[in-house]
Amino acid sequence: MNEAASTFTVRPFALSDEAAVIALWHACNLVVPWNDPARDIACKMQVNPELFLVAIEGGRVVGTVMVGYDGHRGWINYLGVLPQLRRRGVGRLLMQEAEARLRERGCPKINLQVRTSNTEVIEFYKRIGFKEDAVVSFGKRLS
Repeated sequence: MNEAASTFTVRPFALSDEAAVIALWHACNLVVPWNDPARDIACKMQVNPELFLVAIEGGRVVGTVMVGYDGHRGWINYLGVLPQLRRRGVGRLLMQEAEARLRERGCPKINLQVRTSNTEVIEFYKRIGFKEDAVVSFGKRLS
């Protein structure tokens, strides 16, 4: 782990974090027009809220990861770190905690999706051991 990461702590999201988390997601370009971040948070709080993690430094939210597990595969969503704090080990710390929590649940594999245009994030995941799967990702909006 990056030595600087030792100044950060990871804990579950608290409702008082919502405004800071949404601002962080906007700063990280994670918010898209078809996803309402407040609704996404409300939905996550209904399903395994303990798997919604925030990184804290000096009392402020500096990173997030929303972890899912359906009993078959783990999923990573909304991994984000404040742009000015990137490359200090925060993302790696969040992913280590996400992986640990999934392992505790018996999860055999983590899946995630990254926009093909987001080459910096693709390289980050490769550096921490993820490999590209030979799959086609499909989606269907239900709302």
